Amino acid sequence: MESLNDELYGFTGTEFYYKTSELFSDYLLTDGVKYAADHYGLYWFIDIICSYQGEEKIKNEEFQVWTLKRSAGNAFKVTADDGNGNILQSQDIEFSDFSMDHLKVFLSDKIIFLPSEN
Repeated sequence: MESLNDELYGFTGTEFYYKTSELFSDYLLTDGVKYAADHYGLYWFIDIICSYQGEEKIKNEEFQVWTLKRSAGNAFKVTADDGNGNILQSQDIEFSDFSMDHLKVFLSDKIIFLPSEN
């Protein structure tokens, strides 16, 4: 399995924080997540993460783990958990042109960041 996290391991900490979008302007991206979104066209994944933040099961979780994983062919599954493996939300994505098989990001304090940036 090709994980984008392996390619982005060099991102440790961040120098800047970036707004995700006007729609979700309360949420920020680190350098590594911004790089992934820009170079791999993953703003849709960021939008999915932000769009679930109003859900009852998710909004009270201070720390969240979001995973994008290829399920078959060009189909993916997005999963959110509480960091202890307890699934909070999942969504099937029928098609994506994302070239890698896997990406994991964390969300805490309205900041989306890579595990290596923790």
